[in-house]
Amino acid sequence: MSIVYFTLVAALLYLLSDWVLQSVEIVAGRRFEHRSIVFFCILLAMALTTFTLIGHLTDGNHGG
Repeated sequence: MSIVYFTLVAALLYLLSDWVLQSVEIVAGRRFEHRSIVFFCILLAMALTTFTLIGHLTDGNHGG
């Protein structure tokens, strides 16, 4: 069941990362030159945090 959680959260994090990047660019008043790297960093930070939390909440059961 945890694979379902990871998949749903990954899709939501992708959309949220895009929204965060666009919001930061609006505040900055310009598009970032290396926006794919910034997007990756935002996504990575959120993924590591939430996936660790999901792992703890599901007792880290990755097997069967």
